[in-house]
Amino acid sequence: MTFLYEKLNSLREYGNTVLLPAYIQENLNPKFELRPYQRQAFENFITHFESTKCPKPTQVLFHMATGSGKTLIMAGLMLYLYKRGYRNFLFFVNLSNIVEKTKENFLNAVSSKYLFADEIVLDGERVRINQVDNFQYADQEAINICFATTQGLHTDMWLTKENGMSFDDFDEQKIVLISDEAHHLNVDTKKKMSADEQTNYHSWEETVKNIFYRNSDNVLLEFTATCDLTNQAIRAEYESKIIFDYALAKFYNDRYSKDIVTLRSELPVMERALQALVLSQYRLKVFQNHRLGIKPVLLFKAAKIADSIKFMKDFIETVKKLTGTQLSDLSNSCTSEIMNKAFAYFRNNGISFETLAAELRDDFSEEHCVSVNDDNDATQKQILLNSLEDEDNPYRAIFEVKKLDEGWDVLNLFDIVRLYETRQSSGKKISSATISEAQLIGRGARYCPFQISNDQPKFQRKYDEDVTSELRVCETLYYHCQNDHRYVTELHNALRQIGLDTDKIVKREYVLKPDFKATDIYKQGYIFLNDREIKDRKNIVGLTPTVRDCVYRYHAETGASGIDYVMEELSQSTDSAPELTTSRMTISDIAKINYAIVNKALAKYPIFKFSTLRSYFPNITSMRQFITDSSYLGAVHLEIQGVGKPTTETLYKAVLYVISKIAGSIASIEETYQGKKEFRPRYIRDIFRDKTVNYTNPHDGGVGISQNDPSVENSWKIDLSKEDWFAYTDNYGTSEEKAFVAYFRGYVDDLRKKYDRIYLVRNERAFHIYSFEDGERFEPDYVLFLQKDKTDGFEQLQIFIEPKGEHLIEKDKWKEKFLLQLKKEAIPTKIIVDSNDYRIWGLPFFNQMQRMKEFESAFKTLV
Repeated sequence: MTFLYEKLNSLREYGNTVLLPAYIQENLNPKFELRPYQRQAFENFITHFESTKCPKPTQVLFHMATGSGKTLIMAGLMLYLYKRGYRNFLFFVNLSNIVEKTKENFLNAVSSKYLFADEIVLDGERVRINQVDNFQYADQEAINICFATTQGLHTDMWLTKENGMSFDDFDEQKIVLISDEAHHLNVDTKKKMSADEQTNYHSWEETVKNIFYRNSDNVLLEFTATCDLTNQAIRAEYESKIIFDYALAKFYNDRYSKDIVTLRSELPVMERALQALVLSQYRLKVFQNHRLGIKPVLLFKAAKIADSIKFMKDFIETVKKLTGTQLSDLSNSCTSEIMNKAFAYFRNNGISFETLAAELRDDFSEEHCVSVNDDNDATQKQILLNSLEDEDNPYRAIFEVKKLDEGWDVLNLFDIVRLYETRQSSGKKISSATISEAQLIGRGARYCPFQISNDQPKFQRKYDEDVTSELRVCETLYYHCQNDHRYVTELHNALRQIGLDTDKIVKREYVLKPDFKATDIYKQGYIFLNDREIKDRKNIVGLTPTVRDCVYRYHAETGASGIDYVMEELSQSTDSAPELTTSRMTISDIAKINYAIVNKALAKYPIFKFSTLRSYFPNITSMRQFITDSSYLGAVHLEIQGVGKPTTETLYKAVLYVISKIAGSIASIEETYQGKKEFRPRYIRDIFRDKTVNYTNPHDGGVGISQNDPSVENSWKIDLSKEDWFAYTDNYGTSEEKAFVAYFRGYVDDLRKKYDRIYLVRNERAFHIYSFEDGERFEPDYVLFLQKDKTDGFEQLQIFIEPKGEHLIEKDKWKEKFLLQLKKEAIPTKIIVDSNDYRIWGLPFFNQMQRMKEFESAFKTLV
């Protein structure tokens, strides 16, 4: 059977999902910018909820990785369902400490993790968040939230008490039930019970379902990172309910988590702890060097509460008496690369062992340590632990056993120290303790956001392409444990079980050849790069190319049907699918057919009111110009797939789909940029260097695979370490890149007849340039340096080259346009006057199937 989210993904592919309403982002805390997958989660729910096929009452499950922002999704869905007439929201979760943390997120406007905007405004009216104990006297103009634990809710329902909730309270009003850590609900689903047991056993799951089915308009929103789909009963129950699936592996591969490293050592437990302190302090210094006020914290994980209490006491006493001699001895004992790097940093920056010991005595003194093992103060501690990132939060070290396995939102945890050395698994089965450790690691792997420059992504890892960078330690979680390969294997298996397949991540070394490093072009030569600047709005004369030049695809309803003979022993199916045609046209073409189609679609979105549009595009003179001019909507391309010629209704739906996409792009405009035409010189030696790159699951001659690998097509296979024209010892680019490198080699001899020096250099996130039109960042895959000697100095051609897969040619055609502008418009500016002649070129995309004629024509001008 197909999962619900798979059906919705198919609709998205053909442009048939409902797009995210603007009011959701507008009424969430602006510092929580919605990520692409979060937008898809919203769109999946709204598409399903507004469908005539949506079951009533409605139950869905968001299966999303720890740290992916499930609580933000909850807040956004509250706003959406409020607009749909819902006022009462029942939030419940397994643990009471999670309830207290969640209250902070939903109710405390001064909390750093408050989810909503300062003022919630829906349909022009301010909306209040109202906490209630029951819904008997709920404010019908507010978002009323009742917070409960699953067990507390269960008790209230079955044991009536004054001012408490009862099942009768849910008969006359529709409710949205929100279940966090929803895997705890599945107690009945997993069990086989006798008839008597089913009669007598009022489980949590039964309690929730009893409330849920009281009203056909009720909605049950479940959220979990760990739905056990290997259990066939649970899988059967949830195949039609999982509305969005975003596994931990996908979360990691999309770079929204820290990297995860196990740091094994044979040190005694206390010295292992001191090692973590030194690493944490090193990370703090790196953050400070880059003017980032981020305080790294670490966690000490014990097996028993008594052990945790004792270790905390011993730790505080050890730190209080810590000396430089102890740290010196520790540096001699540590053999790991990262610890050597940390101690080298302190040494190179004049921080002696005594100075470092003094810092650690202060930063990890008793007032900066907290234990979270006591149930009596769990509520207060949970709120403090939920704000570890705040500047006024004093804690650097946390001591715990099991209190933080679920519901803990922390971003600045970078080190976890395992304080015990036992293995609890036997045979092939992984112990629950190791699974718990893996889940804690997954929770600690939430990315701690930072930026060094404005054009870096803030909420994603930035150094996968340069894992040797100093800043890599600032996006890596270290798990400090004993040097026991059997335990580490067990832990890695547990990480795989929760969705992190670390075996698929491989490191590749980009090594510049010593001969290239010895050349004058490397030591003294320049590469010319441009910057971007804010564009005055009066100079904006069109949509950005990334919006305007995109091809939008819409799949019309076709009436396709099928019959399945489910009662036959060998299930048979017959399908009736009409022959489809694809109509290609622009918005301008549709306006010529029927201008009202486009005008009606634009009227659906307030941003397309002429007065509003003028604030974004001050040079438009009329709505007709905006619709028909090729600089605006006129050139926007649609591909409409359906049966025969599109009807007026189909054209309207297709235009509405495109307009909704463009509306979101325009609404997100804050500042518009343009790339400068002056390219300033940078030393090649400062741009290109040796680096280590992480690749996930490289295969079949693609990204992450050597140019000389057996899986690479024979005609492209090259041992680049022996080719003097290629700057690096190997190439790990895409198959299209490998095809280009092989193509280039065929012209090297011809190029040597004209040029004295030839170097092709792969750009592995080493540099970027900005498009002239809208300042879009672009990282060409290759730069080719061609130098020809002349009487006084030399002539140098710097040529940017971009091999491009077929599926990206249309989407990225703005890049090709920019490359082709360089020859005429890019101006190399020299800081020091010399007699050398520099020129900057770009070539058409290299693509074997679609661009060879254009590419060869341009490339042969070099020869």
